[in-house]
Amino acid sequence: MLLNEEIRNEVNRRRTFAIISHPDAGKTTMTEKLLLYGGAIRLAGTVKGRKARQYAVSDWMEIEKQRGISVTSSVLNFDYNGYRINILDTPGHQDFSEDTYRTLVAADSAVMLIDGAKGVEEQTKKLFHVCRMRGIPIFTFVNKLDRACKNPLELMEEIEETLGIRSCPMNWPIGVDGDFKGVYDRGQSKIELFEAGDHGSSIAASDTGDVEDLRFKDLLGEHLYNKLLEDIALLDIAGDEFDMEKVRAGELTPMFFGSAMTNFGIRQFLEAFISMAPSPGGRTHSDGEISADDTDFSGFVFKIQANMDPAHRDRIAFIRICSGKYEKGMEVGHSRTKKKVRLSQSQQFMAQERTSVEEAYAGDIIGVFDPGSFKIGDTLCGGNRLFSFEGIPMFPAEHFAEVLPRDSSKRKQFQKGIQQISEEGAIQVFRDPNSGIEMFTIGVAGLLQFEVLEYRMKSEYNVEIRINVLPYTLARWAVADKFTKEMLGYNEAVIVEDQYSRPVVLAKNQWTINRLQEMNKGVSFLDIAPPMKI
Repeated sequence: MLLNEEIRNEVNRRRTFAIISHPDAGKTTMTEKLLLYGGAIRLAGTVKGRKARQYAVSDWMEIEKQRGISVTSSVLNFDYNGYRINILDTPGHQDFSEDTYRTLVAADSAVMLIDGAKGVEEQTKKLFHVCRMRGIPIFTFVNKLDRACKNPLELMEEIEETLGIRSCPMNWPIGVDGDFKGVYDRGQSKIELFEAGDHGSSIAASDTGDVEDLRFKDLLGEHLYNKLLEDIALLDIAGDEFDMEKVRAGELTPMFFGSAMTNFGIRQFLEAFISMAPSPGGRTHSDGEISADDTDFSGFVFKIQANMDPAHRDRIAFIRICSGKYEKGMEVGHSRTKKKVRLSQSQQFMAQERTSVEEAYAGDIIGVFDPGSFKIGDTLCGGNRLFSFEGIPMFPAEHFAEVLPRDSSKRKQFQKGIQQISEEGAIQVFRDPNSGIEMFTIGVAGLLQFEVLEYRMKSEYNVEIRINVLPYTLARWAVADKFTKEMLGYNEAVIVEDQYSRPVVLAKNQWTINRLQEMNKGVSFLDIAPPMKI
């Protein structure tokens, strides 16, 4: 087989997507169940039960297991029905949203998980708009139908009014108020009824047949069966028709119903999703565009994670492959440094469990050993060309603190830890350009990140830190030929520099920013830093 034909075939069978949701909508549970149905694990764990014998595969940090939340994105992959599935399981908690924003850059589509009882929640709105900004198709899964939920028609209306996108149900729930019996597959005109089984630890048994099969009238009861027929007729008359072009354009979201906890509707969703979701497409760069099936390798670093293996204290750079074929140990061009680098010790992951990678293609996520030479946003190029994909923007922190080591004799370990964790993008580090004192101002999206920082500095770098919370709530990048301390006037704000030496104003409230804007007409105060040219 010719190389370009091999690459084209491999690209076409890949599906790389992120799962997004508000905290506690069941996102990590959903990831577990997709792995279960994909054959990647035999028994699904749960994020919730601290006393459970098995934790969620995608939660690999000890603090995640203790707190029952995801605090960092996980990369998981498996094969299913001839497809290679790459799942980016992102933190749902808003305190770790910046990691999610970055991870979405590596996805070709997104699965939006909605709690059937709560509907569209605040963090879901933010993540939805980031997906919209990136122009990636969104598929919706309404979860937790094993509990009392909102009316499905109300949820459809809420999605349209809140998010500004129409929805097209691909299946329809059978049962109400937590008495969830199964789903009706609109495409195949089939009913599938589920059995609860062993509380979702293994694949759910089901009974499938045509909707006209009158035995379902007996199994469901006449009232529930007739209501299903009425719902089907209403959707066929008044509902939106499925249109893949509208899905790609972000005007329509395919909608599925089920329960990740009990495994109801998971297999149907997985099979429908991989048949509809896009395979990796072309990407624009500084010199034009490269197609996913181009024979030249290219990719970019979207995540760096230190100390995934406590025994080795290593550092892994996660690379989204954009084109060509990766081969183990290959040498590529590093666009930022203009040097050649060898991609060594390449791995793919089931959370922190690793397998060596011999080859990979566009859409795949691989981790390579990073001796400290990579940064988030770096572009890597095979062949003879060097170009750069657009860098990843920085999102504003909302909480700030001065961070110091409790033991001054451990300053070197302290500086190393702060530097490495900031290079992961887990925290933002600012410095006072007018001070000779080596003091860090740390910015985070949520207060829980300070707790994670304290935990990681202690467990990974053996440094106890002191966190002095500052009164600022806003960070704005000042864009001007020159921005000085004097331009702040007497406002309660400070000027610091980010890791790229760009001036950043920290303020207590929006009123202060508005006042600064009035005083400095030629200055722009940006709430999202533009991507660096990398």
